[in-house]
Amino acid sequence: MTATPNLAHGRHPERGATDLETVRAILDAERICHVAFVVDGWPYAVPTIHARDGDRLLIHGSTLSRMLGTLAGSVPVCVAVTAVDGIVCARSAFNHSMNYRSAMVFGSATAIGDPQQKLAALRIIVEHVLPGRWAEVRQPTPTELKATEIVSIPLDRATAKVRNAGSIDTPADLKRRVWSGVLPMQTRFGPPVMVAPDVADLPLPPSVAAALGARFG
Repeated sequence: MTATPNLAHGRHPERGATDLETVRAILDAERICHVAFVVDGWPYAVPTIHARDGDRLLIHGSTLSRMLGTLAGSVPVCVAVTAVDGIVCARSAFNHSMNYRSAMVFGSATAIGDPQQKLAALRIIVEHVLPGRWAEVRQPTPTELKATEIVSIPLDRATAKVRNAGSIDTPADLKRRVWSGVLPMQTRFGPPVMVAPDVADLPLPPSVAAALGARFG
């Protein structure tokens, strides 16, 4: 019998969610995931770029990558994505926490071998990182596609956990005159840096300008 992951939440089960809508939203909101797998008896957790394509998760990298080579072998894998939304400041050190959204996807990866399917998957990954960028740049050559490994993992075994609340202070601590609240955290784009000198005179491309909130007339 094939082992299946335990998707139940032992601690704070009220924060758990197994509906795909919540899982999809978390995966779509972030650009970096951690891929956990075992090689030669040792566990690895590798940060990398991901993208969702319907009800499957896409991971890509070099064909020479140990991670992608391992995943292409259909080994069990766990992919974790986390977004930190705020630091929860309580009246005691013990009760400090964080507001967050996290998702975990379990399964076995399947390599995408067909060149056209691989090209479509790569486009989805690029567009997830920076919407609109795919149409602005040169498309991959057959040699580049051959050097790229892309695997997909179904979302049929996934779970999420979300905390979005204030501090939970003990009754005794409520009598203390100590500041308690939530310090929100956000990820934002900053002004472009390290612009290639030979194209520094060009206007920002639509993809970058859109990410920065610029307008095009």
